[in-house]
Amino acid sequence: QVQLVESGGGLVQPGGSLRLSCAASGTIFSAYSMAWYVQVPGKQRELVARITSGGSTTYADSVKGRFTISRDNAKKEVYLQMNSLKPEDTAVYYCNAAGQRGYWGKGTLVTVSL
Repeated sequence: QVQLVESGGGLVQPGGSLRLSCAASGTIFSAYSMAWYVQVPGKQRELVARITSGGSTTYADSVKGRFTISRDNAKKEVYLQMNSLKPEDTAVYYCNAAGQRGYWGKGTLVTVSL
């Protein structure tokens, strides 16, 4: 069983930065691809960024150049550094392990507003 706990969400002004963290337990963390997804009311959950066990990264076009995903296998944590935030980045951000049929955290709310 894998448990994922997100942290670091909150309210930030447009143009600001936030760093999300996701702590994993109960798993061989280094073997999993890890990802961040977003969801807004009325829409499906969408991929923001993914990092494979080997460190390869993938980003949604909307966040390329602004967001950076990284992982620390020793700490069993994955991070999402979000810069130049926009109001449209407002969403609940979910941590995911092992793909959409894998494991999910409960989410952390990011609000970008004046």
